[in-house]
Amino acid sequence: MEEEINTGNSSSPPYSDQQEKVKEEQEVVKEEEEELHKLLVPDIRDLPLTPPSVVDSNYVSFFAPDFIKPGHDQYVYRHANGLCVIGLAPTHVALKEEGGVTAIDFNVGKSDRSAIKVTGKRKKNAQHFEPNSALCKVCTNDNFYIVRCCVKGSLLEVNERLIKQPGLLNSSASREGYIAIIMPKPTDWPKIKSSLLSFEDYEKLKDLS
Repeated sequence: MEEEINTGNSSSPPYSDQQEKVKEEQEVVKEEEEELHKLLVPDIRDLPLTPPSVVDSNYVSFFAPDFIKPGHDQYVYRHANGLCVIGLAPTHVALKEEGGVTAIDFNVGKSDRSAIKVTGKRKKNAQHFEPNSALCKVCTNDNFYIVRCCVKGSLLEVNERLIKQPGLLNSSASREGYIAIIMPKPTDWPKIKSSLLSFEDYEKLKDLS
């Protein structure tokens, strides 16, 4: 009897070492592309319901609650370049009064803070202030409150827009209603930071969380 010829499909020959190496490299490239895609195009389920504000994106928030006096709560938003934006925290006593802030006066201490004009890269004419130095006086229908620097540094500008539009403190104190911008020395910042609260600690202290 003649030997039967096997016509079935024989198993494929094993990959050579070179083919295995190419396959592994392709898998690595695929994984890297998937990781890059995740970074560039995040899962919509992971995105916040509302986009972060400019403050949330570019600044680190710190707070000086009950600064000098109870209820005198202020914020310090620090930019990566070291600049600090100073303003009234949402829990400041002035913002809780009926009618809120009605006027603001930068003529405090021995000079009118709004008259300080800083120029050039060297910040010519910038005045140096201590944390407890007065920045301005905010007025309500029945009282007035002194707003202070909270940080040691050079006063670069005050928000003169508030003189004609004090209501910005009631509607947008953390943005358009900021009080001033101060530049501390980099060497002073660690000590300044230790005197302030983080956003999380501020929320806990004021029972906002």
